[in-house]
Amino acid sequence: MRFDIDRYKEIVDTLARNRSRTLLTGFGIFWGIFMLLIMLGGGNGLKAILSRNFAGFTSNAVIVGSSRTTKPYGGFKRDRYWSLDKTDIEAIKTLVPESDIVTMMDAEWGGAIVYGENSYSGIIKGLTHEYEGVEAPQLMFGRFINEVDCEQERKVCVIGKRVWSNLFPDGEDPTGKYIKVKDSYFQVIGVDSRSGGINISGSSDQSVVIPYQLMNKLYNKGGKFDIICLTAKPGADSEVLQEKIRGLLSRRHTIAPDDKSAIMILDTKKVFTIVDNLFKGVNILVILVGLGTLLAGAIGVSNIMMVTVKERTTEIGIRRAIGATPRMILSQIITESIGLTILAGMLGILFSVLILWAAGSVVSSMPDFSSGISFQIGFWTGILVLLMLVFLGVLAGLAPALRAMNIKPVDAMRDE
Repeated sequence: MRFDIDRYKEIVDTLARNRSRTLLTGFGIFWGIFMLLIMLGGGNGLKAILSRNFAGFTSNAVIVGSSRTTKPYGGFKRDRYWSLDKTDIEAIKTLVPESDIVTMMDAEWGGAIVYGENSYSGIIKGLTHEYEGVEAPQLMFGRFINEVDCEQERKVCVIGKRVWSNLFPDGEDPTGKYIKVKDSYFQVIGVDSRSGGINISGSSDQSVVIPYQLMNKLYNKGGKFDIICLTAKPGADSEVLQEKIRGLLSRRHTIAPDDKSAIMILDTKKVFTIVDNLFKGVNILVILVGLGTLLAGAIGVSNIMMVTVKERTTEIGIRRAIGATPRMILSQIITESIGLTILAGMLGILFSVLILWAAGSVVSSMPDFSSGISFQIGFWTGILVLLMLVFLGVLAGLAPALRAMNIKPVDAMRDE
């Protein structure tokens, strides 16, 4: 079907006479698309930031720590402090088959770290090479501690990003250089750039990691340490794993079986599940709010098209009289409805993309987010929004189009 220029002039004149309604209706579509995409893009960016905080940390880790007892048991008074030791590691590996990686962690806070004239007060962590399977490092330079470093008790270390930036402000590669950690010198073998939100005994970017066996001797720990870090085997029930560990440590250290405060256990799987459920709920809320706003805009488009059809009753009747089929009238009205919807919607898409791009640029320019955080929506999300606009345009124009189809030439002349 062809549309002549006079017909478009009539359409524009009709919309101009109803300018306030047209602008209000277009703004409703624009605002609905804008808010929907802003919330979707903002949710993507927030999820990326949160995921970055969990970067490198395995989702099936269980962290076990010792604390003071809160109940008397086995002849011991309450408020007794107990410590983990290497025999606990061996016992868990032997008696808890659901466990996979089992390793220890020790930490000293406020350690003086010095290189030349630069210094930093950070955290000294004693780890084994197995810890890499619990919290994978993101190395800027060098490597992580390996099995030989631990067995031979080499005086080597991996420093965090903040330690590196303070000791080496020029941004040079520090591998091979020696730094002073308290009263001992260690050779830097790597730089870990990770600064995750899950911090076990302090943030990794403020830490100096040395072999656990060496740290235990240097600081006279006597084989004791603070934390056991382990992972569950694929398919293992984390609840069963935790109960077995709690029961085993309770028997080995004479702790009341129901004294949960004495044996602290953190299940990272629960943390990841909570975060996933949170974003699922946010996405559902965003979609409901966005669709509600768009539906209100579609109703506005339908109303403005109804007014347009009413004001063009005579024109439509004459066209019917000279041979225009109902299908041609239907196509004309729905096309106008789709055009109005897509025009307002595309403006909403363009404006929201610009806002999201600006937000992503601002966040990415911050030092802690230099890796780049995107707030943009995906390509297929944009395609889906366009299809939804077309559908809403058809839906909004359907009722006015049906009314226009039912206009009879005689009634149109009588109305004139």
